[in-house]
Amino acid sequence: MNFNIIDIINKKRLGFELSKEELEFAFNGYLNDEIPDYQMSALLMAICINDMNDREIFDLTDIFINSGEILDLSKVNGIKVDKHSTGGVGDKTTLVVAPIVASCGVCIAKMSGRGLGFTGGTIDKLESIDGFKVNLTDKEFIDQLNSINVAISSQTGNLTPLDKKIYALRDVTATVESIPLIAVSIMSKKIASGADKILVDIKLGSGALIKNEKDAKRLSEIMVKIGKKYNREVRTITTNMNVPLGNNIGNSLEVIEAIDILDGKEKNYLCDLCIKLSSILVSMAKGITEEEAKNMVYSSINNKSALNKLYELIKSQHGNINSLKVSDNVIEIKSKKEGEIQNIDAYNMGIVARDLGAGRCNKEDKIDYTVGIVLKKHISSKVKIGDVLCELYINDSSVYDVNFILDSYTII
Repeated sequence: MNFNIIDIINKKRLGFELSKEELEFAFNGYLNDEIPDYQMSALLMAICINDMNDREIFDLTDIFINSGEILDLSKVNGIKVDKHSTGGVGDKTTLVVAPIVASCGVCIAKMSGRGLGFTGGTIDKLESIDGFKVNLTDKEFIDQLNSINVAISSQTGNLTPLDKKIYALRDVTATVESIPLIAVSIMSKKIASGADKILVDIKLGSGALIKNEKDAKRLSEIMVKIGKKYNREVRTITTNMNVPLGNNIGNSLEVIEAIDILDGKEKNYLCDLCIKLSSILVSMAKGITEEEAKNMVYSSINNKSALNKLYELIKSQHGNINSLKVSDNVIEIKSKKEGEIQNIDAYNMGIVARDLGAGRCNKEDKIDYTVGIVLKKHISSKVKIGDVLCELYINDSSVYDVNFILDSYTII
């Protein structure tokens, strides 16, 4: 049967479901450069607006998985776990969780992505470390897992290449916030990456891709179903993303904060969340209770084995942690009100960080790893006029609006 991309776009625009053959024609055609960006953008927008049913989601996941190789981790000893976050402002949990889990004797095989929309990406954060090799070959990935229990790599060219190409297009066409597309992107990578057990941290709130509990519940249910289809144990946890996660937003700044948490210098909501996520992963892998796993996690932080594991990871992937730089140009944003901080709009802060250069507006944009935001006051903090709310790390060409930043704070 002959298909026409315009007919497929129109069919989904009108709210009808697409067959697997139609999905294969459209998405594989885009992968093979037979369908241009503008037509795939139109189809993605139609999916965003009119949704997909479970059957379409399962079919599209399968198409994504089979667009490239599937990583065989059978040569890696023991249970392999993976953790994924749906993305949020200041979310650097992988940088903390991966070394904790590895230091507890559990193998964590992590394929990570770049920033999406106003949210940051783990690979972008790691690339703020000079020399850090994010593109590992399959052999390098497997050898490193057997050697130090942890490896973090970007998607290789052969692993779900369709997702890699669609991911970049979604980022710049306002088609990020679609439950089907989020589920397909996450689960195709997770299945193709070869982990036995997968934990998905669904970020919920203004600073996340998922804005309401109904969508979070649906995403959770779909990912668990996809996991069962491929004989993978999938667990989900929903966490708050109405405020930025941690103190630092921006690539180098977030690496610094991750180090501080592993070094026991930071104890905040981000720290608590990382302990929770790590405990779930260790309990899944070892078949022990979450409480038993939490004791192991605390020990790994207290005796610095988790921090040393992060340094070992960085060295194994040729990074020079001493190269980490942040901008010398720091601007203080001071409160014009007196009262208590009731809210900090995470979405607004993500937009500010992106506009400073910490994220992308277009596929071709280069990231400035040295810029970002450091929050100096948090929810429930009492402030006076003139108190510093946050610091902006900027470069000479950074664009920011002081009033927009101040409006991000609800002070009563």
